[in-house]
Amino acid sequence: MSAETYRDAWGIPHLRADSAEELARAQGRVTARDRAWQLEVERHRAQGTSASFLGPEALSWDRLARRARLADTARRCFAALEQGDPETAAWVRAYVDGVNEGLDGVNEALAENEPAPEFARAGLAPGRWEPWTPLGVWLATHILFAGFPAKLWREHITAHLGPEAVALFATDGPGTAGSNGWLVSGERTTTGQAVIAGDPHRWIEDPGVYQQIHLSCPEFDVVGLAVPGVPGIAHFGHTGTVAWAITNAMADYQDLYRERLRRTGAGVEALGPDGTWRRAARHTELVRVAGEGSVEVEVIETDRGPVIAGGPEGLDDGTPVALSLRHPPRVTADLGFGALLPLLRARRVADVDRALDAWAEPVNVVQAADTEGGLLHRVAGRVPVRAEANRLRPVPAWEPGHDWDGWHTPPRAGLTDGVAVMANQRGPAAPLGVEFAPPHRADRIATLLAGKDRWSAADMPAIHTDTHLGSAGPLLDHLAALDDLSPEAGALRGRLLAWDRRMDAGSTDAAAYAAVRSAVVRRLAAHPALAPAAVPPAHPEVFGPWLALLPRVGHALEHLLRADGLYGIDRAEAVRAALEEVAARPPAGTWGDTHRLAPWRALPDTSPDGEPGLSGDHDCVLCTSAVPGLTDRAARGPAARYVWDLADRQDSRWVVPHGAVGVPGSPHHRDQQRLWLDGGLVPVVTDFDRLTKETDV
Repeated sequence: MSAETYRDAWGIPHLRADSAEELARAQGRVTARDRAWQLEVERHRAQGTSASFLGPEALSWDRLARRARLADTARRCFAALEQGDPETAAWVRAYVDGVNEGLDGVNEALAENEPAPEFARAGLAPGRWEPWTPLGVWLATHILFAGFPAKLWREHITAHLGPEAVALFATDGPGTAGSNGWLVSGERTTTGQAVIAGDPHRWIEDPGVYQQIHLSCPEFDVVGLAVPGVPGIAHFGHTGTVAWAITNAMADYQDLYRERLRRTGAGVEALGPDGTWRRAARHTELVRVAGEGSVEVEVIETDRGPVIAGGPEGLDDGTPVALSLRHPPRVTADLGFGALLPLLRARRVADVDRALDAWAEPVNVVQAADTEGGLLHRVAGRVPVRAEANRLRPVPAWEPGHDWDGWHTPPRAGLTDGVAVMANQRGPAAPLGVEFAPPHRADRIATLLAGKDRWSAADMPAIHTDTHLGSAGPLLDHLAALDDLSPEAGALRGRLLAWDRRMDAGSTDAAAYAAVRSAVVRRLAAHPALAPAAVPPAHPEVFGPWLALLPRVGHALEHLLRADGLYGIDRAEAVRAALEEVAARPPAGTWGDTHRLAPWRALPDTSPDGEPGLSGDHDCVLCTSAVPGLTDRAARGPAARYVWDLADRQDSRWVVPHGAVGVPGSPHHRDQQRLWLDGGLVPVVTDFDRLTKETDV
């Protein structure tokens, strides 16, 4: 047979084929079988048609997808791929053929009334994938990844508090995603070969955003974490002789332009930087909304890019301005898919390095190592060269000086004492970004690695699951300085000052700290100096996570408590009142009682079982992000964990939050969750003799 499917004890698919194209087809087919509902949701999100079955709550996203022209950009990128890289285009087509074959089986099952729970609930049947659909899925997954709405937040907070407020609130915003990653060179390991480990932090979705998979053909044999709907293994992979992993570089590569538009008898015109009005592309589209008919969306594109908010009549508040988005794939018709096959074929670090020269987005920090001692620590992706103002806030399209002038050369970095740590901090990508994650996770990982001379792959889960909260200091310092407390508040303060600063699920002290922290956040956000900023500007709802004041105060709390002055706010009094409030009504249980997993599902969860309690917090290495002041529940966290061992690939380990199969009722739907919660990892198996053959494709 041209392709074979095997499974290991955890249901992870292992595919073997006679060629790269046949393997891509098998990958598409097995993904459709394991993740049919997920693929259907992602296809609709890429097209801007998700409200047709998810209802009004999905309309804001569909508007953005239509106005940002995601599907059209994906089509353009695929057409350019066919022209410039026909081999990769054919490989993507083979994957799509496999997806459609797998979905045909789902449709046959639906026709025979066999169970397919989500499709039955939504009254939906899987649709057909086009050759460009994987590119659309990639675009839809990453269009908000660089957090361009943060520019709207900076403009908003500057209008209320002045430009100095931008630095006070500068942290990775609520809508961005990050990761931990570390590389330990052979000089610091027990085997003399490098180990790479880490965990990507994303929205925890069910089914998960990463798919464990093994792809084998005469050209390559790779295990890694794939993105369902996209062929190959882009972010985390191990070929046996070389392994690689990424984190979000926190680079800024998307620009917003304020546009002046006007209607004419022929359509719409936009005022350009040369002072002349130029014709803008314009058409309308209908977005169908389940239960509510259809909504017309006007799609406009200027010389800068698609208009994503406002129009000729202005923003929703009547401001005579619209906002256009300029981002690399729309400008270049290149999504970087040309890097995917070379990554699979890589044998050495130099091969990974060359492959990443074709990477486009998202912009990542990459670490790689090979069995010959080669090491790599670099940034990969496309960041435009332009004025500093473009990076900070929306800029006027009608003024000169805001165009793009080529691309930055991606920076490179080395190792320190045989290790390299990446955790979205201000590291090698610093020249390319504006806001980065606080250094707590990176510093903690570096400290832990420095604590031992030699490390093994088996040692790495202790780092993955570290719960020390590096950002607790400023609030605890404020607590220590208080006096004249009630007996109850004094006792609570004593507990917190003696606390080990670990956000363990079973800790009552961690729960008490989190309760005081949330009370402080709410009091600061409600202060008259900050409260006016709680009214968000008139922008589309999909940008809401970046524009909400309470999460911004929560994630920037340590900066706000340390600042020399805070707009006349008596922070000591706010902390005192918060402490007294919690002391009068302390949490009844542990941190894990309220800090529970809140995975995103396209359809509301109808399961009677509650989600599990979690250890960790936003600034812990075990980054399970609560939103202080708003909720203790965690929607973001480790979307996977991996340990790549270069001494022996089968000593590598990995785990995902739920399981390898996205079908409810499958024995492999949730079978990895307990391991994920406890810090355990699943063995990486690459020997086909140890696997169970499922079927010939």
